[in-house]
Amino acid sequence: MRIIRVLITFVTGLFVAGAAVAATDPENTLYLELKDGRVVIELRPDLAPEHVKRIKELTRQKFYDGIVFHRVIDGFMAQTGDPTGTGMGGSGKNLKAEFSAEKHTRGTLSMARAQSYDSADSQFFIVLADSNFLDGQYTVWGKVTKGMEFVDKIKKGDAANNGSVSNPDKIITMRVAADVKE
Repeated sequence: MRIIRVLITFVTGLFVAGAAVAATDPENTLYLELKDGRVVIELRPDLAPEHVKRIKELTRQKFYDGIVFHRVIDGFMAQTGDPTGTGMGGSGKNLKAEFSAEKHTRGTLSMARAQSYDSADSQFFIVLADSNFLDGQYTVWGKVTKGMEFVDKIKKGDAANNGSVSNPDKIITMRVAADVKE
């Protein structure tokens, strides 16, 4: 009898785990391929619908493929999304800020911007450690749900030079999960 209960519990657990995987939304999931492995990102259109729409648009254009992590500060964040690799470039389309009460915790994806709140374009950063001083000042649009250990391996920049990275790591590819045939 005990063995049957254990077996039922195990099978039920497999079913629930399978249901959880099936319940994910591939249209609002990104696969970020890095040199060390795949990072799975849950998009948050509930927080920033226009930013999510733009990120998916750029992703589908393969805009992010090959772009470097030009600014990486150990214990803070890894920034990418600039096709020039300098931190000064973008896609050419600024977005109106969509600030929310969402916290900048480890694994959060948020838009980089200039001094103007409405200057976010294509650059974004992944938070490496909780950074509550960013809350309410940058648009949060996603969260790493798997593969943060690969984000942690992104080459760090020079702390004395605002995280500037020489010979930086890059995004191999970034895809919307709904577009990936596996």
